[in-house]
Amino acid sequence: MRGENRIATTDDDFLTSKMFDGAISGLRHTIPISTNFKIANYFSVGLNASYDESWVFETYRQFLEDNGSGGFDTVRDTVSGFDAYRTYNYGASIGTTVYGNWKSTNKESKIQAIRHVMRPSVTYSANPSFEQYYDRLLDEQGLEVSEEERFYSRFEGTLYNAPGRVYSSSLGIGLQNTLEAKVRDRDSTKTELKKISLIKSFNVNTSYNLAGDSLNWSPLQLRGVIPIYKNIDLNLDANLDPYALDNTNQRIDRFNINNGGSLFRLTRAGARFNFRLSNTDFEKQVNKKDDKTDDPLQNRNLQNGGREDDLFGASIDYADGTTYDQQEPEKESVDIDKTRYRFKIPWNLNFAYTMTYNNAQRQNEINNQSLMVSGDVELSPRWSVGGNTGYDFANKGVSFTTLRFNRDLESWRLSFNWTPIGPQNSWFFFIGIKSGALSDIKWDQRKQPDPQF
Repeated sequence: MRGENRIATTDDDFLTSKMFDGAISGLRHTIPISTNFKIANYFSVGLNASYDESWVFETYRQFLEDNGSGGFDTVRDTVSGFDAYRTYNYGASIGTTVYGNWKSTNKESKIQAIRHVMRPSVTYSANPSFEQYYDRLLDEQGLEVSEEERFYSRFEGTLYNAPGRVYSSSLGIGLQNTLEAKVRDRDSTKTELKKISLIKSFNVNTSYNLAGDSLNWSPLQLRGVIPIYKNIDLNLDANLDPYALDNTNQRIDRFNINNGGSLFRLTRAGARFNFRLSNTDFEKQVNKKDDKTDDPLQNRNLQNGGREDDLFGASIDYADGTTYDQQEPEKESVDIDKTRYRFKIPWNLNFAYTMTYNNAQRQNEINNQSLMVSGDVELSPRWSVGGNTGYDFANKGVSFTTLRFNRDLESWRLSFNWTPIGPQNSWFFFIGIKSGALSDIKWDQRKQPDPQF
């Protein structure tokens, strides 16, 4: 059960009696039911249903009133008093998993095995029509003034709005695919096979509207993720429409293949990928002998029951009278107060490419194609510089570009953002306290983008 009292007001009416004039209240009870079980050990079946009951304390009656100029205006009257409506929906699903395996008979072959996993599924969902909560829109004398029947619900404008009047019943069909392989490692000394992913996912989905009188099939949706290199994935998607277009490029209730075309029309396609580079990708692994003190098993302070940090001072080696921190002068200090420069400069660089093809109404055009680049560089332990830019190949111009400058002032934070080019040319300067409790102690200044008329 959920109860709510919603108030929308202005600053002039806040904390006054007028504040509550437009308040609306209500309660909603929801009972969801679901279960799942197996059939014949291979098929998973799921059933679900939901019952909702909404309570309101005000409803609205509507009627048509002659406006004196040959037309009618819709008038709403508020009806005080308790009222309620009840709705429900239900659905079901069934699915299974099919495995396809192939093994190579040649032990020297690069690819030793391939596994194809398919997960077909069928889902059904239904939302009944609740016409009993709707009435005809009449005039004050109770007569219809329009040839077309017009309906309204007394629950329109209430907290949870009116229940649905349109009956819907649809059948969904989906197929998920993955393709994996076991290959021989490039290192000939390794005998264990390496598992790689050839296709991370390839999904096909469509649905059929059982309650519709035309255009029952929805476009076929294709989604795929293909690994290119390490953590770089190519994301592909496409929509295939089985219905044809008329002379005005509108969908008609006739299959495209029966209209002299192909089985499907490619209405949309997209491709995108992104990858990230950083300084850690080019650093060699540190020798374990040079990093012994970071290992809890090799840290003598931890062995003696001490802390990981030096809250109570560094432990002393009584053999030579030096602290363990002093025994490693070559180790880079992490104390920000003791250093302003360092040899290692952390950085990261992100690339993202996006392309979208549109042919829903015979446009046959690439309406979006851009390459975005963003990155950050930590010049010192407290100074960082970053930015993002890109190029829009479709519109032939530089995309939104921003430069960022950040300074850590311990308990304070300073930042400067600058958009140097384009119609959104602006900058923003900020300095303030980090603590949330004192976040109001700040000073900021900005230059707004140039106005456009």
